[in-house]
Amino acid sequence: MTDITIEKTHEDSGSRALAVTVPEDRVRKAEDRVVHQLAGRVRVSGFRKGKVPTAVVRKRFGDAVRQTVLEELVKESWEQIQSEEEMPDVIDRRIRNLQVPESGPIQFEFLIEFKPKLTLARTGGFALQREVAPVTDDQVEEQLLRVREQKATWLPAGDVHPALGDLVRVEVTPLDESGGSEAKPYSFVLGEGKAIPALEERIMALVPGETAESEVPFPEDHPDESKRGQSRRLRVTLHEVKRQDLPALDDALAREVGDFETVDDLRAAVRKDLAASAERDADAKVRDQLIQQVVEANQVEAPQAMVGRVLRAYAEAYGIPPEQEQRFAQEFGPLAVAQVRRQLVIEAVAEAEGLAATEADLDARIQEIAAAREVPAGEVYATLQKSQRLGEIERALTEEKVFAHLLAQSTLDEATT
Repeated sequence: MTDITIEKTHEDSGSRALAVTVPEDRVRKAEDRVVHQLAGRVRVSGFRKGKVPTAVVRKRFGDAVRQTVLEELVKESWEQIQSEEEMPDVIDRRIRNLQVPESGPIQFEFLIEFKPKLTLARTGGFALQREVAPVTDDQVEEQLLRVREQKATWLPAGDVHPALGDLVRVEVTPLDESGGSEAKPYSFVLGEGKAIPALEERIMALVPGETAESEVPFPEDHPDESKRGQSRRLRVTLHEVKRQDLPALDDALAREVGDFETVDDLRAAVRKDLAASAERDADAKVRDQLIQQVVEANQVEAPQAMVGRVLRAYAEAYGIPPEQEQRFAQEFGPLAVAQVRRQLVIEAVAEAEGLAATEADLDARIQEIAAAREVPAGEVYATLQKSQRLGEIERALTEEKVFAHLLAQSTLDEATT
């Protein structure tokens, strides 16, 4: 039987493309084998089980035969590749450019994505700077305003022109050549990006009960590229305007939002939270500096296949429609590249230094979480397992160990501001 031929058509640091050709005689032998197996199993009216003629099987079950043959030949091809090719850690493989003619060879490509083997020549001796941004009074007051807004109520504003920050209830009717289509109701806060700016401007020119018709242009940066620079005639009716009634910033509010006796206690807690957040931001920036210097010192590349996987995950998480994926990839490409490089560096250091999180590390972290929540550790473990977050905790623990190892090899300067 003629061998399956494998030809490498592309290779980079994170992927390899292999063109596969399955000769016709091997395809036919596979078909004969599948048909013979089916003939012994299927039931066809007018024939005893196991006595169905192969010609009948081919005619009645042709699609199933071809699918089974294809699956078997793809499996055989992959087994041959594994025996002939030195394969790194494969993270994904898929078929593309499949050609299954009525006669002749079957051809397709395996696109194989793998994790590159990264060896870091230099992981220390870097100069790092840690700077903690001071917490300002304005930041505290802004956060207190957010607290008040969370406890605010929306009250009718009467017959007034709405302003940014107001909650409006409107009805919008797209107008076409026939005069119009179905009106749709909307409620949203002006200025929060829920409507295009031009439409918000038209709404702010109305008072409750008024209706206006006008051409509304779409902005040049509208997410839907087909609408950029276009305009649409709309009929807009404003039904109601509401404004927030903010509660007073006093001891009563402090007692309502938490375990605080006075507003000064609340203000102190807000300042403490902001300071803790500033410390975390400073630590994150140090880690970013460190990763960037390791990447530059070792010329770490981000394989395009891995970058593509990250971008697809981003697009799925953000619900990006297919027609916007190319623009999305251009915008978020640098972020995806940075994430892949970070991942490769962390995994390389963890493997080289034996820093991967252990079961003991995971158990200790779960105990910490349980103690903070004042619940049994078993309950925390069950919750994390059910939500499939144990892997996330393990990765975080590994990162902590890796960064502790890397930071110990470099100089950290605590900047003052």
